[in-house]
This record gives sequence, C-alpha cells and structure tokens, in this order.
Amino acid sequence: MTSVLDREMYSEAEAARLLGVSQNTLNYWLEGGERRGRAYQPVIRVEPRGHRAPVTWAEFIEAGLLREYRQRSVPMAELRAFIEILRERYGIPYPLADARPFVNERQLVIEAQDRADLAAEFCLVAIVRNQPLLTPPAEAFFERVTWEGSSAAAWRPAEDRQSPVLIDPDQRFGRPSVRGISTEAIWEHVDGGEDEHEVADDYGLSVGDVRWAMSYETGRRAS
Repeated sequence: MTSVLDREMYSEAEAARLLGVSQNTLNYWLEGGERRGRAYQPVIRVEPRGHRAPVTWAEFIEAGLLREYRQRSVPMAELRAFIEILRERYGIPYPLADARPFVNERQLVIEAQDRADLAAEFCLVAIVRNQPLLTPPAEAFFERVTWEGSSAAAWRPAEDRQSPVLIDPDQRFGRPSVRGISTEAIWEHVDGGEDEHEVADDYGLSVGDVRWAMSYETGRRAS
C-alpha cells in the first residue's frame, strides 16, 4: 500500500506555484541538471524521474525545506551528500520529510553536516551554548509542518504562525484549505460580492477564517 509520503500529488508546475518558487528551480532540485558545464544529481530525488514526473508529498515537503534557502544558491553536491548520509542512517528515501532529524537526533544531523562539508549557512542544526539547536531556516520549516508521529501530515504555506491555511494531502486533493474548505472557493465567493459573514456561515467557519483565506489567496494572486 502506498504511504501518504509516496503519494503523487502535484504536477511540477503546480507544486512550484504552491511552494512559491520558480518551476525551473524546483525542477533543478528534483531532477538535477547542468550548470557551468558540470552535471549535478538531484538533491531531493534519489534518481531523476523525468521532467513531467508527478511530485510526491514527500518531495513537496522536502522542497519546502529548500524553499527556506531560496534567496541563495543551494549547494547541490553538498546538500545531496548530506541527505544521502541521512538516507543511509534512517533507511528511507526522504529523511527530511521525517521529524526525527529535527527533534531528537540532532547530533546525528551535525555529524552528517560535517561529513558532507555543508556550509554553515545551509546547516539544519548548530551548536549554541553547547546545545544542538535548529538554525533559523530549519526552525521556520519545522514550524510550518504539521507532524503526525514522525511523518509530515500537512504544511502551512503562510509565514504567519497564526494562519489556519494548510496544505494537507488528505484535504481537497492537497490544495490549500481552511478547516477543510478550499481557500480558492472562499475567495471566489467573497470576490464575487458575497459578504464575509455570509460565506463564514455557509461554510461553518469564523469570519477570521474567511479573512485568512482571502489574505492567502490575494497574496498568491499578486505574486
């Protein structure tokens, strides 16, 4: 039986849109490619699967971590080496869609970072006052994910921690929703002239939920 992490959820273009990165960037993370005459293997996938291969939930989640570094040039070789070490340790293809490296096995992450010669600005864990702590990008990613056990169950696309908008593979086919209601459907009703309070009543939501959905959809359409 296919686990939720292995479930094919999105086209590459749709995954890139939901993540807020360019499709070329996402394709490079998923498939690798050639830069300045040098060939690079994928960071996320074990092996390239082809430009039109669907994006699985685990691949989407791991891309969510790389997204935190999107303002910088992600070091393909070092990050791939780092993830390979974690793959070997956990025996799973997508170790960064698992909570363990972020929660109770941070020393292992530090060792993997050192073995991969990962630059400090791309590390997930740093030693602060003799304690292994998540770096700001890793912390931001970890807080965006809803974890069930050690598996990523949902991802919050908005930066604001208060936002109820979630991307959940078991809700609305993995499209953004608020308490199971599509944010796009909410936006269409309000944008069509319906009152926020009426939309909230119709869907069993609070007015605040409706406004969060509108804020998310308005921002997405403006980007």
